[in-house]
Amino acid sequence: MGDRHYPDGTLLGRARVPGHSHPRIVTVRNDELVDITARGFATVRDIAESGRAAEHVRTAAGQSLGTADTILANSVAGQGDANLPSLLSPIDLQAIKASGVTFVVSLLERVIEEQARGDKSRADSLRGEILGLIGTDLSALVPGSDTAMKVKAALIERGVWSQYLEVGIGPDAEIFTKGQPMSSVGYGAEVGLHPVSSWNNPEPEVALLVTSKGDIIGATLGNDVNLRDVEGRSALLLGKAKDNNASASLGPFLRLFDGDFTLETVKQSELSLLVKGEDGFVLEGHSSMSQISRTPESLVAATIGGHHQYPDGLVLYLGTMFAPVQDRGGAGKGFTHKLSDVVAISTSELGTLSNRVNLSTQCPPWTYGASQLLRDLAQADLL
Repeated sequence: MGDRHYPDGTLLGRARVPGHSHPRIVTVRNDELVDITARGFATVRDIAESGRAAEHVRTAAGQSLGTADTILANSVAGQGDANLPSLLSPIDLQAIKASGVTFVVSLLERVIEEQARGDKSRADSLRGEILGLIGTDLSALVPGSDTAMKVKAALIERGVWSQYLEVGIGPDAEIFTKGQPMSSVGYGAEVGLHPVSSWNNPEPEVALLVTSKGDIIGATLGNDVNLRDVEGRSALLLGKAKDNNASASLGPFLRLFDGDFTLETVKQSELSLLVKGEDGFVLEGHSSMSQISRTPESLVAATIGGHHQYPDGLVLYLGTMFAPVQDRGGAGKGFTHKLSDVVAISTSELGTLSNRVNLSTQCPPWTYGASQLLRDLAQADLL
């Protein structure tokens, strides 16, 4: 990949292109961003549902829009030229779903959030206390196993059982709706924090592209922006903590599975996180997909099947093992975002997803929905 923000492979995305009222479907060929929008294949949804997504993207006729690097640079919020193309989120009509508490480190931090009742000043002392009480290596536990149930019983006896431990080591995964179709933002866009939050963090994740039949056909990077204080006050506030304007970021492109890139590749991915603040603060993190406690297949099966259908397919965030505890602004205060932080999430297989942090009330409002997309495509005779 070198210094590029995108990998080699079969890439699929969307772009805003001057002169067109609707997003264009794009891929990358020889470092050029190529518009492959065609009648019947004018949405990522239709390509994903075709049964031959990778083949279509590789072989579809197209027109160069310019170099991919130039267009990625033009996609950075506040720095772009409206007369040039810019990237959008690489999905359109798919449901945006997420799984939570799928890594042990994240699981422990969720317990701490709950016990602290959203008070970040109590988190450091609680962390040591809870780790002492658990007294076992949860990373060795298989969720739902007899051993996991024994640990659950021991924790209940000690008074530290939590709803997060239930979904972390219990039989059922946590699956929730991260956002509505068409609401996600892409590479370079601002990501939003609800203004009530004073304790929040990025969540670097891999997200899977899943068809309406439940087939996993590709992956991308995601930032599942999280409000720790809001969710910590009550898990029933998950909607307020997770689903806000510009709070779901995906990109830069979907990479479709082919002979060189498969779900097994995803399972071995190593994610890196870099947060840079205008105050000079730098936070680095690392996440290994091999440490996930539930398989991606099992998380997809918990989301779609006989119990729930998604006619336009879905994207599923797989959860994060990254839980920042590095102090910012004083000892024991832990990490929280400041406005204008730049968050970069990277893997060699999927590229780099970069976004700048703002308040959700200050990010561009979400105004272009599914109905407008379909009207525009119908008018362009692309349906």
